[in-house]
Parts: sequence; C-alpha cells; structure tokens
Amino acid sequence: MLKVILNAPNPLTPFNEPARDLRIQNTPLWLHQRNVLAPYTKSEVELQPGQRFPQQRGEMIVYRDNLFFDKEYIDTFIALATSRKRACRAAFSAEDPAFKEHALPLSSSYTPAGQLFLADLWYYPNGPVADVEPLVIDLQAKEMGYYHVPTYMADQSGDLTFQVPLRTLLAIDSWVHIFIADVVFGLFSRGARFEKRLNEDLAFKLKLLGKALYEGKQVLECSELVKVGRNCVIDPSATIHGPTTIGDSVTINAGAVIENCIIGNNVNVSQDVQLMLSVVGDGTFLPFRAALFMTTIMDNSMVAQNTCLQMCVVGRNTFVGAGSTFTDYNLIPAPIRALDGNGKLNFSNRP
Repeated sequence: MLKVILNAPNPLTPFNEPARDLRIQNTPLWLHQRNVLAPYTKSEVELQPGQRFPQQRGEMIVYRDNLFFDKEYIDTFIALATSRKRACRAAFSAEDPAFKEHALPLSSSYTPAGQLFLADLWYYPNGPVADVEPLVIDLQAKEMGYYHVPTYMADQSGDLTFQVPLRTLLAIDSWVHIFIADVVFGLFSRGARFEKRLNEDLAFKLKLLGKALYEGKQVLECSELVKVGRNCVIDPSATIHGPTTIGDSVTINAGAVIENCIIGNNVNVSQDVQLMLSVVGDGTFLPFRAALFMTTIMDNSMVAQNTCLQMCVVGRNTFVGAGSTFTDYNLIPAPIRALDGNGKLNFSNRP
C-alpha cells in the first residue's frame, strides 16, 4: 500500500515547530506515524502544499502529518475501509464524547459535515477519486475520574473526569492537544486497555498473577507491567507501579515514586521524586523532590529541586527553576482559554 503524507506546515505556539517534529509519548510524531503504519505500507510520498497528488492506481492511505493515531484505531480503520472496497475518509460523530470533550476544542483541522466531523485521513482502494464516503469509528470512550475533590471545590459541572478512548485519532493543532495526546489519549487509554484486557482475558490475568508470584512482587510492580530498558540503575527503595515504560540508561534513586509513566532514555530521577501519569523525555534531569502530575516534558530538559508541575507541557531544552509551582487548579472565575489552531484565544473546554 502506498502512503501519501500531506504536510501541515503551520508551527505550534509556543514551540515554533510543526506538529510532526514535536514529541508525542516521547516519540517524534512523524516517527510514531511511520511505526503504526509500517505493517500496511511499503512506500511513501510526501507532498508539500501546492504539490500535485500522485495519479497512480492501487491501494493508498493518505493523511495529514499533524494527526496522532494509535495502532487500535488504524487497525480498525483499515479493516473496515478494505471491507467496503470504496474510498473512505475518517469521520467522527458530533456526539462522540471523547471527540467532543477533548479533540474538537481548539482544533482547526476537522471539516464539518452535518452531524459528522471529517478528519484528514483517507483510504483509496484504487487510486484517488472524488467520491469519498465518511467512515465513522467509535472511539469506545470510557469516563474515568482523575480527582476526587471536596464538594466546595467542585464546580457546577460535577466530578473531574476525562472521556478516555480505547482508540485514538487526534489532530495536533494546539499545545493543549499535546497534553491530550500524551495523558488522556495516551497514558489513560493505555490504563483503560489494560483494565479491559484484565477483565476479559483470563489467560492474561493468570499470566500476570504467575509472574508477580515468581518475582515476589505486587502485581502492579511485576515486569509484565513495568517495562525497563537496558543499562538502568534502579534503587531497591524506589516504588514503580505499572503500566510504566522506562527507557535505556535510566537512573532512579532512593525514595522515588513512579506511577503509570513513560520515561525516555538517559533520564536521571533523583531522590524522592514523584512522577504520576507523566511523560518524561530523553535526557531529562529531575533533581531531588521534583514532582510531576499529568505533565509532559520533552527531551533534554531540567526541572530543579522542590518544583511541582501539574498538567503542564514543557518543550525541549528547557530549565524550570527551583521551588516553582505550576498548579492545575483554575483560580480565575472564568473559563480557561488557550491559542487554537488559527492562533486565536478560544475556550479550551477544561474546568
């Protein structure tokens, strides 16, 4: 199958880079797309704006390079599209809770079509044609809470929850979408898929239990859920709960607590560091008592001691000074706004 990549040249504020070059789940987006599509494609063509579309026959998948998708979505999309034997375009229902809550706000990449929103992902069974039918795939969203706060702190919208999909397709038009892709559609989705498999697959459940018994660890700490790379140095007093992925040449010192994270290569996690539902990029240094919650840090950054970051996105080669706190609690009695895909302030749909 031929892969045709449409370029989205607009840089994302404040990173001043196009989405394809930014890291999603600690992997450059263009590389993540290539890895997910590798089982289906043998060749690729990259088109710049204004360049002519290749007029050749044969199976073809076309997408814009600011799209983040996972294996579960692509497998379903290609299976349904090939079974129809017609040209298809990925679409969302306007009532899909994960799309409506997290993907649509601040976006500029979706095309409205009645009760549907069309995404820049196409399948052509026999070359490009004008007649394309929408293919709606249910993201299988599940409501999951992330905070249980006292009633006097909660707003009128109720509990603090995310609509977590088991399949992911998301256009990266704003820095907020990086947070959504890494945390809500990334770490939360990985946890939701793990829970679903644990409830439905008895063999997997027995395998987990057997490995935990053999290793003498709690189930969430066993090697089936905590994937550790090569040449890592981990202090025995560190607490690591899965699902967690740790890269190569990582140092984790005494008293560190890590829960449901993605940690890159050559990362130094010092004493008493707290990491929860976060993505830590390659070469990052976290000194003692740094804390991250639902935060993305890109490669070669440093968060100094006694600093707490909550629901943040930090670009590469960044230094955050000691004793800083970036809270996730909105102290202003007004909805939170952020720059959308058109560079204008718009409502982010976050409490």
